[in-house]
Amino acid sequence: MTQHSEFDLAVIGTGGAAMSAAIHARLEGASVVAIERGTLGGTCVNVGCVPSKTLLAAAHTRHAALANPFPGAPTSAGTVDLGALVRQKDDLVGMLRQTKYADIAAAYGFDILPGAATFTDPATLLIDERPVRARSYLVAIGAEPHVPAVPGLEHVDYLTSTTAMELTELPASLVVIGGGFVGLEQAQLFARLGVAVTIIGRLAPHAEPELSSELRKAFLSEGITVVGDRAATIIQDDGVVRVRTRTGKAVTGERVLIATGRTPRANGLDLAAAGVATDDRGFIIVDEQQRTTNPVVFAAGDVTDVPQYVYVAAMAGKIAARNALGHHEQVDYTGLPSVLFTAPQLGSAGITEAEAIAAGYRCACRYLRLSDVPRAITNHNTRGGIKIVADADTGKVLGVHALAETAGEMMLAATYAIKAGFTVTQLADTWAPYLTMAEGIRLTANLFRNELPTSCCA
Repeated sequence: MTQHSEFDLAVIGTGGAAMSAAIHARLEGASVVAIERGTLGGTCVNVGCVPSKTLLAAAHTRHAALANPFPGAPTSAGTVDLGALVRQKDDLVGMLRQTKYADIAAAYGFDILPGAATFTDPATLLIDERPVRARSYLVAIGAEPHVPAVPGLEHVDYLTSTTAMELTELPASLVVIGGGFVGLEQAQLFARLGVAVTIIGRLAPHAEPELSSELRKAFLSEGITVVGDRAATIIQDDGVVRVRTRTGKAVTGERVLIATGRTPRANGLDLAAAGVATDDRGFIIVDEQQRTTNPVVFAAGDVTDVPQYVYVAAMAGKIAARNALGHHEQVDYTGLPSVLFTAPQLGSAGITEAEAIAAGYRCACRYLRLSDVPRAITNHNTRGGIKIVADADTGKVLGVHALAETAGEMMLAATYAIKAGFTVTQLADTWAPYLTMAEGIRLTANLFRNELPTSCCA
């Protein structure tokens, strides 16, 4: 720790929000210190985006060999060495933790102090009993897997998204409780590595219904069992986990994975002593400038009630740091994209039809099946579709949603269009390279003026 005890900004955490805040505060010339009680890097690099996506990439590679649609170019896949995959994942995480976190802190010139932070009053922070005082504080300590109050679960050796990615041997069968992003990615990951998987829950419940329905069909076609219900009781009996749903269905598996959302990780900070209020779920309450109920304490990332994406955390961290230094900015969520990294991917930018109606818009929507997208046809993989949500009065694009092999890549163009205020006519008349999946956005936009089938490139 540096010799002086007062900083312009003390950042609690070292994840996406925290690092972004520290970087942007240093760019403003502020003195910064970061505090980390656990592993450097937070959720994304250690137990979230990076490890899950690299293991998914391995699973998708194996599945591509097994489900090759080109008989003239035969492929095959052998048995899976999960231990080797996990070691490779750990090596990648270690490299990124060093190059994107430790080295970045050194490059920008701020210290990272190990230790547990605790507020003793609204203006004082202790790090393992040592006082650290700052003009402003940022709480960015993230969230952790939520464990629901299902009777019997406390007696079961269950997995979470964190512990599931630490396994070195594959279970024969797996029950996944939860049909959100984490549950779906983990379910397909293990299924494509050869595990018999059952999902309990509604699949992608907040997605456009046309797309969640197609995603369900894709999962069923891969042998994943889907039970659209909620778990009522769980018991572990002679090496088998038995789950009974609310409607009385019985589901069994060697292991069970709990993927029912995430809960804020604010324990131990003594937010009450700092005068920082939380909501009934424990999320820190912030205003539009990321300020808490204590005017010198800001919060950003998954510890607040916002969409839990690392790029949202990073933007909120930047805004919080700049506002702590005297600016008056806020996060603009217009066109916010999201991606579910299953295969096919589920991508979204902007708002859904249901959200648009709830917001008072008179909606116009068009849906294009991937069987009408040339890239999908040439790939021999036409499961999925593209939906555009527009304001019926102005033609302005409100949302773009896709279930496709590269839906995530498509969402950047969709976000640009929404942020720029494009109408569906402008979107239909914008250049789109032929034989790309993103061309499907232009083809879908064209349906607003002509629903007849189109020729290639027309």
